[in-house]
Amino acid sequence: MKKLSFMLLLLASTAYGQGNNYKQNYRKFDNLAMTPPMGWNSWNKFGCNVDEKLIREVADALVATGMKDAGYTYINIDDCWHGDRDSLGFIHPDPKRFPSGMKALADYIHSKGLKLGIYSDAGSQTCGGRPGSRGYEFQDAQTYAKWGIDYLKYDWCNTEGLKAEGAYKTITAAIRKAGRPMVLSICEWGNDKPWVWGPNVGHLWRTTGDVYNCFDCIKDHGSWKSWGVMQILDKQDGLRKYAGPGHWNDPDMLEVGNGMKEGEDRAHFTMWAMIAAPLIAGNDLRKMSEQTKAILMDKDVIAINQDSLGVQAFKYAVKDSVETWIKPLKSGDWAVCFLNRSKSDKPVEFNWATESVTDDLSGKALNAGQTPYVVRNLWTKKETGATNQPLKATVPGHDVLLVRLSPKPGSK
Repeated sequence: MKKLSFMLLLLASTAYGQGNNYKQNYRKFDNLAMTPPMGWNSWNKFGCNVDEKLIREVADALVATGMKDAGYTYINIDDCWHGDRDSLGFIHPDPKRFPSGMKALADYIHSKGLKLGIYSDAGSQTCGGRPGSRGYEFQDAQTYAKWGIDYLKYDWCNTEGLKAEGAYKTITAAIRKAGRPMVLSICEWGNDKPWVWGPNVGHLWRTTGDVYNCFDCIKDHGSWKSWGVMQILDKQDGLRKYAGPGHWNDPDMLEVGNGMKEGEDRAHFTMWAMIAAPLIAGNDLRKMSEQTKAILMDKDVIAINQDSLGVQAFKYAVKDSVETWIKPLKSGDWAVCFLNRSKSDKPVEFNWATESVTDDLSGKALNAGQTPYVVRNLWTKKETGATNQPLKATVPGHDVLLVRLSPKPGSK
């Protein structure tokens, strides 16, 4: 009897030990995306019309235009790059669209000092009807690692019966097992509150459905909707506490340069910078106007987005269609944005001396009545005085006034 008990105990401990050997690591690679990722994605402009020639040309343009120098790093291929799986289940790129293969394309991107991103889906098919990763997660992650992929956008179409948290943990475990650090972009559309479980699993998570190139509209596709810039912005309410270095709320990609008016593009870019959103351009970089270049590469506005404190702006006040947004910065500076959501020009007045602002999330306080600040308009590049005088200005319709407050020398 003692011998039987001993054998049962030995078998139980062996099984338990084997279970530990196969324990999976559901935690993302750390020390990636410590500031919001910056780059380019093919979907907004090109949809399924992607091939290696386009991707190479966009990479060349990103370098030639100065966008790389401005901080844009990732070249991300979205849906429809896929070919078929082979007899062992390994995915291959479409041989007509990507005849040189993904490894050669990754090598080319890397030779430019850039990083390559790719797209897949947690379901059986991608949103564009290509092979999804369901059931092939570990094979796909191994394949991406061999190709030299740096960033994975992982979508949520055709996911019948799956639970989002579990599905995204599976692809995270697969990336871990493959051994190549990759930024994981959780594209679950915010349905299952990815901001709650996402920080340990991915580096950014979509908070909404798709954006489209309209400042203040909703586009009804029947079974789903696309959202204008202002609708997307409104859906960020209450989410700022979940974002920070290495884990970001993602209100979707930029539509700058895709058909909105200049002021609307400027407001769009400014608000994404203020809320510490990933700055993923979605236009044709080969054919940018000068005004689009000026917006996408404004170093002062990008600096607001890339601030290492990593705190999103908060909506401080609303008056007559003008919203006041405030963002604390690492250096003790503050970014303040006046967003005019109406189509008409609006006057704004802000008395710095009497507005005492406290941000409970960061623990920082803006008390310009005690600490004088220099006020600089980030889009015009002009100093507009100091906080000992009220700010008075007119904000054009569908546009912004963005200023940075810096303590006067000797006032800290």
